Amino acid sequence: MSIFSTIPPIRFAGADARTDLAYRVYDKDRMVLGRRMQDWLRCAVCYWHSFNWPGTDIFGAGTLPRPWLGPHVTQDMAEQKLEAAFDFLSRLGTPYFTFHDVDAMAGAASLREHEANIGRIEQAIAQKMAATGVKLLWGTANLFSHPRYAAGAATSPNPEVFAWAAAQVRYCLETTHRLNGENYVLWGGREGYDSLLNTDLKRELDQYGRFLSMVVDHKHKIGFKGTILIEPKPFEPTKHQYDRDVAAVYAFLSKYGLEQQVKVNIEVNHATLAGLDFEHEIAAALAYGIFGSIDMNRGDPRNGWDTDQFPNNAQDLTPAMLLLLQSGGFATGGFNFDAKLRRQSVDPADLFLAHIAGIDTLARALLNAAALLETGRLQSLREERYAGWRGEFGLRIGAGGYDLAALADHARDAGLDPRLASGRQELCESLIANSASR
Repeated sequence: MSIFSTIPPIRFAGADARTDLAYRVYDKDRMVLGRRMQDWLRCAVCYWHSFNWPGTDIFGAGTLPRPWLGPHVTQDMAEQKLEAAFDFLSRLGTPYFTFHDVDAMAGAASLREHEANIGRIEQAIAQKMAATGVKLLWGTANLFSHPRYAAGAATSPNPEVFAWAAAQVRYCLETTHRLNGENYVLWGGREGYDSLLNTDLKRELDQYGRFLSMVVDHKHKIGFKGTILIEPKPFEPTKHQYDRDVAAVYAFLSKYGLEQQVKVNIEVNHATLAGLDFEHEIAAALAYGIFGSIDMNRGDPRNGWDTDQFPNNAQDLTPAMLLLLQSGGFATGGFNFDAKLRRQSVDPADLFLAHIAGIDTLARALLNAAALLETGRLQSLREERYAGWRGEFGLRIGAGGYDLAALADHARDAGLDPRLASGRQELCESLIANSASR
């Protein structure tokens, strides 16, 4: 019996639900712009924060009762965690989960033991997936927690660490493939530097590029059809991380010829830590053609670190959801709840309540964005703003009909005197604000 056994299955009950353990907005089969709500959102629960985090912080020990956690995780403890995780997933009713290798498996002191232990838990995971119908959105290897990775994994100054990391990724990528995972993520948790005084930045970038090329080559070798994703983050735990935001990732991928092979997994709190809006990162990824998936959470504006809180503001998320809908939605990605409970949320029900609220928040944002699309007002304002580029003159510029000198001569001879037109920013913002009441 798992710690979640007393919680009833979570169902859609609507706005008048008489229990907190029910969805008020998320109706998975509701049709939104011709697609089921579940298929737009593709929600996933993460293994690490939900089942592997004991509620520690830098000032205090763990507060969350998780009987399967300890300094030395045995196979029995890993299987107990697996039982609880899939009990939770089944009751919550989400279609996907995500995991790091070391989240799910028993502890290992060598690569041989690591390979054996991930293989053992893979078999148990496969059985649970078959029994419940829950699917794997993506897997990833933890290349940051162990002391060996203090100076990075792919970017380590020690080639033996690079090789160990390669082995971990191989085993986890192959496991993800066998479990029919739809993506594989590389989060460069320590792929950066603490000081340039002792760092060869070019060498580390070249190592990172080589490592990622090896991963892509192995993906094709084993026939993995899923998407390889990189997750941007600007800093923390390092002073600077090489994959700090979407633009930096695209520049890196382009330099090493990987822009057609790798996409991004965008996290809300990482975007805001980089000083960017979440929707900016989605827009940039779409513009560069590397949009893949989303880690859903939020930060605290008073804290300058990655607090990984559950989302609770649908209006804030509406612009991002609008971009998602306009682009046609996810291909292989989804909304993974990379969020954790607060240290005082010690009841098993709290994990359900947090996810229910987060999923309902996404559902509200989805409905807001869909309503905006159906009215077409925002789109018409944008098209009106760029109307000149669809005229004869704008089209000729875009088609290369002028060189610089010819365009300058035309501007002079035609006596061009362009005037500023209103961007109507306040009107656009009011449309977003008013959508929250729909």
